[in-house]
Amino acid sequence: MTDLSITILPETEDDALAIERLHERTFGPGRFARTAFRIREGVGHDRDLSFTARIGTLLVGSVRLSPVRIGGTKALLLGPLTLEPPFRDRGIGLALLQRALANAKERGHTLIILVGDEPYYARVGFKRVPRGRVQMPGPVDPARLLVVELTEGAFEGVKGAVLPDWPEV
Repeated sequence: MTDLSITILPETEDDALAIERLHERTFGPGRFARTAFRIREGVGHDRDLSFTARIGTLLVGSVRLSPVRIGGTKALLLGPLTLEPPFRDRGIGLALLQRALANAKERGHTLIILVGDEPYYARVGFKRVPRGRVQMPGPVDPARLLVVELTEGAFEGVKGAVLPDWPEV
């Protein structure tokens, strides 16, 4: 994986500012206009399903999962996965993904979608969503809309719009 001593930890409330600064440096102000960001801002991420990567006390990466629905089916939206540029290509992103997916599966989740590069995310099982089967509430390149089943067959028959899944009150 890497020659660095990486620690993957659950995200805490105290991580919020450091992660926001990481997102600013990595994605810039354009992140607010992205379709996936627009979905996440309505519901926020689930801290119990989100993780940070550290070298010592230095936060170098983060991955978040947010509750959504695809049509009537509960799912999770992965993202953002963010790494400090000097720490990319060292296996840290892959380690964050593996931890987040394993944790989501342990907690009973069955389906995760994301908008991202298929060659990168295919390493943990993501596949392209068939064109027209899932609609995002804004512009998304259909080749970048990906899904992974945490339980075999979880994506069978699933179709519709992706919307935030607000908690029951």
